[in-house]
Amino acid sequence: MNFRTLACIGLMTTALAGCNGVGGVRTPDPNLNAKDKEFLSLAPNANVGGEYERFIVDDPTGAAPGTITIDSSQNFLYYSMPNKKAIRYGVATGSEAAGWKGEARVGKLAEWPGWMPPADMLERWPHLRPTAEAGGLPGGPDNPLGARALYLFQGSKDTLYRIHGTNEPDKIGQHVSSGCIRMRNVDAIDLYNRVKIGTKVVVL
Repeated sequence: MNFRTLACIGLMTTALAGCNGVGGVRTPDPNLNAKDKEFLSLAPNANVGGEYERFIVDDPTGAAPGTITIDSSQNFLYYSMPNKKAIRYGVATGSEAAGWKGEARVGKLAEWPGWMPPADMLERWPHLRPTAEAGGLPGGPDNPLGARALYLFQGSKDTLYRIHGTNEPDKIGQHVSSGCIRMRNVDAIDLYNRVKIGTKVVVL
């Protein structure tokens, strides 16, 4: 087999991979309500690259359908479905110092949630104290929780960790958060539409 033949095969393989996305099949964007359309038009946007877009893939987690699994090392979130398939989303996760691992459940769901800086964040970043003293930041395109938030609980206790949208989509694929799981806003909406209170969440 000569070089030209190998090159042609390589180009064909690349083209086929592009049709189906990076290791999977692209899924359509979720339906948006009027507020979503308004706020998303004002929110920061970024090209996260093909690897971190939303795909249906063979499920590597082995989890039961309806389970959310976060692979912190690779910055992927998997939502397990029947027939050993999963929707894979690119995410941003905690830095090594701020990372969190374990099991939890979705204890609350919110659309365009407000944000109150937690106490440990105020200690590290005193410049956020005026935000806290003002009662937090209302939901909207500039809010760091983005379009949707899934609040993670262990038993009846709020862990203070969230899976949420972001106003920094350019950070998807990186280890940059204070322990929360950040998603593109459109992905946060898509996941929000699929889960319910009590959904199991595993952070690896």
